[in-house]
Amino acid sequence: MRLKVLRAIVIPHLYGDPDETRPQRIIRWTRIGVVIAACLVTLMSLLLVFGAWRNDRQIEHHMGVAAAEVLDAGPRRSTIEFVTPDRVTYRPELGVLYPSELDTGMRIYVEYDKTNPELVRVQHRNASLAIIPAGSIAVVGWLIAGAALVGLGAVQRRFDRQDAISLESQSLS
Repeated sequence: MRLKVLRAIVIPHLYGDPDETRPQRIIRWTRIGVVIAACLVTLMSLLLVFGAWRNDRQIEHHMGVAAAEVLDAGPRRSTIEFVTPDRVTYRPELGVLYPSELDTGMRIYVEYDKTNPELVRVQHRNASLAIIPAGSIAVVGWLIAGAALVGLGAVQRRFDRQDAISLESQSLS
């Protein structure tokens, strides 16, 4: 019984009741919007992992390895410079993939796509490093959505009680 009540509070229904009031309709559509937003956050997280995996496949199909110097290190983006065996120097505009734990001035080895030297990753790092951050984003998104749905369910119950009280008072009059 409690599970059924919890399900009714958290999961919005797409259709309205014929006697649905305007506030009830607004809350129902808001709940639907919250679920859609959470689904979009989950989709973006999946696309993040898929994009990292796709980049790795591209690098592995045309792999070149080179020594590189970290010019500027950051937690999300690090700028590097490397020289290919044909003596061409590259500074990838978007930096290097998987830049965690790099410091400015470090000498590292990178793996790059020979057909597109702008696509570079730190050697021995791959898309598996993207799973935890992407999964965390999806989980936090659903936790926030769940809290919002529970809150909207409480507001819905309050409106339902007010409607019941007003109907009762009208019938007594």
